[in-house]
Amino acid sequence: MPGYSAPTREDDPVHVVRTIGRIAQMLMELRDEYERRPRADTLAQIDQRLNDLAEQRAKLNSRRGLGAGTTPTGFGGAD
Repeated sequence: MPGYSAPTREDDPVHVVRTIGRIAQMLMELRDEYERRPRADTLAQIDQRLNDLAEQRAKLNSRRGLGAGTTPTGFGGAD
């Protein structure tokens, strides 16, 4: 069944990953909107969604047992 996903525990990282996906989709829609009509309030929304994304990254790292400021090897850090 499309759109159905199996139930998971509340602390399962899949919840965070889904939220990251929703925020990413919002960012793409805001980008399209800003390209059509550049407005300061759209930029403010983009900035807020980027902050939301950073919060989700910290949550994901926490659930993976990494520190909030930690960048896993192979993901933009100095390898």
